Amino acid sequence: MRSSYQIIIIGGGPAGLTAGLYCARSGLDTLLIEKGVIGGQITYAERVENYPGFPQGISGIELGQLMHQQATHYELQTLLAETTGLAPQQRRNLVETSEGDFTAGAVVIASGSQFRKLKVPGEEEFLGKGVSYCATCDGPFFRDKAVAVIGGGDTALTEALYLSKFASSVKVVHRRNELRAGNMLQQRARVEPKMEFVWDAVVVQIEGDGAVNRLRLKSTKDDTISALPVAGVFVAIGLDPNTSYLQGVVPLDKGGYIVTNGIMETGIPGIFAAGDVRHNSVRQAIVAAGDGATAAVSAEKFLSSP
Repeated sequence: MRSSYQIIIIGGGPAGLTAGLYCARSGLDTLLIEKGVIGGQITYAERVENYPGFPQGISGIELGQLMHQQATHYELQTLLAETTGLAPQQRRNLVETSEGDFTAGAVVIASGSQFRKLKVPGEEEFLGKGVSYCATCDGPFFRDKAVAVIGGGDTALTEALYLSKFASSVKVVHRRNELRAGNMLQQRARVEPKMEFVWDAVVVQIEGDGAVNRLRLKSTKDDTISALPVAGVFVAIGLDPNTSYLQGVVPLDKGGYIVTNGIMETGIPGIFAAGDVRHNSVRQAIVAAGDGATAAVSAEKFLSSP
């Protein structure tokens, strides 16, 4: 694999894959770098029903694969590696990765986000032994078992509803006494007989004997501690942007998301950003894809400028 390209794209989710498609189809020598699964976070979705062109819906994994297949048809090159640094240089940007260093005239950052952790005792210890961040990945392992979902947003209720297909019971633990999820999801959750809500509580410890068997919860009202017997805990409390390698490189907001203008420029010449990693993204696959297309067009114009 060469070390120099016209464009490097960091991230292989809908934003990165769409940017790759546009760049490669325009005849630009393009490398896409992805540290995990091609398709990004969308691959965790059991069914995507709001992406245009699929009236019956499509699995997230299949959608990611189709995007990748379409982009590579136009000779997009891909590399599985973790990006560890980015150094903007005059018309040549250095991208440092776990598989070596690469340079490009323009870079599109589409590195997305990662699941937010509870950061409590037992979380790391029982990862894969009852602690999960993906119901569609691990839900079937908890057939006829009691599980808990932590969170109160759309993701938490979506995960909980999916888990109700397998688990004997699903406890939704939320730090407040009302949900943040959309009305339709709330209505579905409230009529699901396997689901119950544990209000005004936070997890302070995950316990088990080789595998998870209980949660320690603390009341947000009076600090009392209680035990919740479960075989699994699914954490759905939000996402953090994958921008740790960009501190001091491009403008970031308080949450660590990349600040861009309407054409995905970061303010650093030749550096663009798209998708969930971008400030104020609505975190939907179709919007990420649109961002990726915009970033690709802007990057191409930058490369052709004097």
